[in-house]
Amino acid sequence: MDSIKKILGIVWILLALVVLYFGLTVMGIPKLTSGKQEDLVFGIIIVFILLPIVCGGLGIFGYYALSGEYSDEKI
Repeated sequence: MDSIKKILGIVWILLALVVLYFGLTVMGIPKLTSGKQEDLVFGIIIVFILLPIVCGGLGIFGYYALSGEYSDEKI
């Protein structure tokens, strides 16, 4: 079971990188450079609020799973 947790830790870290890439290239930067005010506000919310929370959470969760923090042997 611990090996599955470590593999899933790698999956969470890769998922965090994928979300960061697509969040910036699809939703973040195009909205920031569109020139419309409602797109600018949405882009700021995506880039500076949501992406750090989501990618940071996935990355930290993956790191802890990879390092064995969720191991059954740890008491």
